Amino acid sequence: MAKAKAIRVHELGGPEVMRWEEVEVGAPKDGEIRIRTTAIGVNFIDVYFRKGVYAAPAMPFTPGMEAVGVVTAVGPGLTGRKVGDVVAYAGNPMGSYAQEQILPASVAVPVPPSVDHKQAASVMLKGMTAHVLLRRVFKVQSGHTVLVHAAAGGVGSLLCQWANALGATVIGTVSNDEKAAQATQDGCHHVIIYTREDVATRVKEITSGKGVNVVYDSVGKDTYKASVECLASRGFLVSFGQSSGKPDPIPMSDLASKSLFLTRPSLMHYTATRDELLESAGEVFANVANGVLRVRVNHTYPLSEAARAHADLEGRKTSGSIVLIPGTDS
Repeated sequence: MAKAKAIRVHELGGPEVMRWEEVEVGAPKDGEIRIRTTAIGVNFIDVYFRKGVYAAPAMPFTPGMEAVGVVTAVGPGLTGRKVGDVVAYAGNPMGSYAQEQILPASVAVPVPPSVDHKQAASVMLKGMTAHVLLRRVFKVQSGHTVLVHAAAGGVGSLLCQWANALGATVIGTVSNDEKAAQATQDGCHHVIIYTREDVATRVKEITSGKGVNVVYDSVGKDTYKASVECLASRGFLVSFGQSSGKPDPIPMSDLASKSLFLTRPSLMHYTATRDELLESAGEVFANVANGVLRVRVNHTYPLSEAARAHADLEGRKTSGSIVLIPGTDS
């Protein structure tokens, strides 16, 4: 059994419950590969699992849903993968906060040489989420108006850039002037600083009372009412996160008033087949390579300091993407 270091969570709670421990990494079995991770993406879903908002499959567990690495071993009889390949994955199995990891080969996608490891690690989960939200859940087209909450966040930044490239008018909400400047650079035509302005009132002003075709809401409890109010008739509320907590129970009458649609998509349901996964990842990497998506890796931390990364993320001290680097952590 090879030894490696990983972040382990033995009890639910704050960032302090994450421990830096030695773990055993076995040999890959049929259909599996082993990777040495080179860069690890940090996402709010990692916080949800650590706190128990989402239930981990077992305790203790290693968090993390996204990484890039180099293949170090291939399971017996497996074709299409070889030692030295650079691959990325996002989603299940959880456990990317580790120096080494065993993965099903079916979830790993090749990383083009033109895409940096940190970029790839920070864009797989967020980028495929953006792809699914913009191209599958609600197909954004030229002429649409979209509202993106947390527009300077990891997914928000990509949603704004991609929606702009698709020809939509993009409205973003942020908490301060610094994030407003970033959202503008990322393609927001209108930026609302929600700490100073009423979001619904400003959206009505911007859209001349019509409202927006779709709201992309990763915030949840604090933004639900404004999101509904901002929608045009037959608009879509796409709720894909709850950084402020679970929204209260939603009465059907909230939707009936404007024949609204409400969906709570999961990336895993939209990349369930190998073909769907490759299509989604392929579009993300292509848009990174051609400049449609600019990936801001604004924060890097040693893997051993994952707790500090989580504290900064929850404290709204970060913008863009956060990456953990295994490096020579010992």
